Amino acid sequence: MENMTLEQVTLADLDALRAISIETFTDTFGSYNTPEDLAVYLETSYDPAKLKEEIQTEDSYFYFVKDATSGEVLAYLKLNLNDAQTEAFEEASLEIERIYVRPAFKRRGIGQFLMTHAIETAKSMGLTHIWLGVWEHNENAQKFYAKNGFQRRGEHVFMVGDDRQVDYILMKDISA
Repeated sequence: MENMTLEQVTLADLDALRAISIETFTDTFGSYNTPEDLAVYLETSYDPAKLKEEIQTEDSYFYFVKDATSGEVLAYLKLNLNDAQTEAFEEASLEIERIYVRPAFKRRGIGQFLMTHAIETAKSMGLTHIWLGVWEHNENAQKFYAKNGFQRRGEHVFMVGDDRQVDYILMKDISA
């Protein structure tokens, strides 16, 4: 997709970040969860105070993809380094915690644009690996990550309300 800008999210963007988080998570996972579990997850994970803390966390970085003409937010990316990562690995690594593309803008190359940015960021920092968690039933995302050279390294539990779900841990060696 052409005509996009990438901008780091600030506290002034908190409401927009919360809105796109709820929209994209609900679109992708809403039909696979009970309304009660989904509501609990959205309320706790995207609580304004929690998002504010995440934005202010050292070594966590949020980026919006915006339409360069209209300024409309199309997607966002969250990256974590060092102690901000949700898992610890021996490798010098960067975590992609979220690539969230709004439903109306999927399949336009935005996910690849964000993936490229994440990989370039990790390489510029001298890191050797990039990793992420992906839900075991999110086959479209798994195909996208496999196309980008990620391989399964393990798994962990991801809670949506009271529902224990499995995320696969995928990793890519970027040292070459």
